[in-house]
Amino acid sequence: ELCDCSPAMILNSSDLGWDESSGLPEVFFPVEQLDEHPSSHEFPSLTIWGVALCVSGTLIAAENAIVVTTILATPSLRAPVFLLLASLGLADFLAGVALILHFLFLFCMEPSDWSELVTSGLLVTSLTASLCSLMGVALDRYLSLSHALTYGSGQSRRRAAVLLLLVWVGACVIGVGPVMGWHCIGEPESCSVARPLTRTYLSLLCGGFLVVVMVTLQLYAGICRVARRHAHAIATQRHFLPTNPSYASKHGSGRGFSRLILVLSVFVGCWMPFSLWGLLGDASSPPLYTYATLVPAAGSSLLNPILYSLRNKDIRKVLLQAFCPHRNTNNTQIHNPVDV
Repeated sequence: ELCDCSPAMILNSSDLGWDESSGLPEVFFPVEQLDEHPSSHEFPSLTIWGVALCVSGTLIAAENAIVVTTILATPSLRAPVFLLLASLGLADFLAGVALILHFLFLFCMEPSDWSELVTSGLLVTSLTASLCSLMGVALDRYLSLSHALTYGSGQSRRRAAVLLLLVWVGACVIGVGPVMGWHCIGEPESCSVARPLTRTYLSLLCGGFLVVVMVTLQLYAGICRVARRHAHAIATQRHFLPTNPSYASKHGSGRGFSRLILVLSVFVGCWMPFSLWGLLGDASSPPLYTYATLVPAAGSSLLNPILYSLRNKDIRKVLLQAFCPHRNTNNTQIHNPVDV
């Protein structure tokens, strides 16, 4: 279903028709024109695209709501990484809500400028917070490996809290841009590939996305280096090939590195296309290209809980205990949440 889901800020159903010269949906009309004929508006017929939009948004919201509720309702899940995973789940939950709102505004309510700005601002806020939370998760994993002795201390929790505060304050400041005037409603010549965002605003946004992606990749590269050093040190202490430095890379953490490659592939595949297209495209670009790059970015909100939260054995244990209360769980110790 992922390919049927597209962020709301931006594009309406492909069945509504497109103006290929501008790259904007023909369904948008000036406010004055809508006011002159308040009773002439006809809601578009519900399509497979509309149903997929609503279902995808509902799945994203429900999946991430479960993750956020599980973490916040479990006192033992208070390590820094769990706070960051809760932040990631909240951001993706808001992305699902934005998709549902877009469906309601498109098929159930008369279109207006304010509804377009609200959904676009909410989606920008959620995607920004989601991407920055992913960077925070990578930073936490790096620190938990390089500073294993002090990980989980009060200082680490305070550092995670400050990071979360910066993430959400920054995301909200960026997200109010369309409402505060960074939009192209009434000025179609200044539109970007993502209406109603201006080209300048989207270029700054995508440029920031690329910086976050590059920093995250550097953090994961650091994680690989630290993990290999640890694996080689363990092998040396146990007298396994003590003079062979390639032992760790061949035999140590092989399963962890394969998971890491999967996480990085999904991460780059979801975020890189739209970040580049937002910088290179303009309002005259074919809308199909915008759909093709936005689908992975929105689909990341559906994949993130599976790749980051539900893969954690402590979160899975809490969920199993909640759904199967009679299940025998003698070992309640919370393990190191790092999963590389």
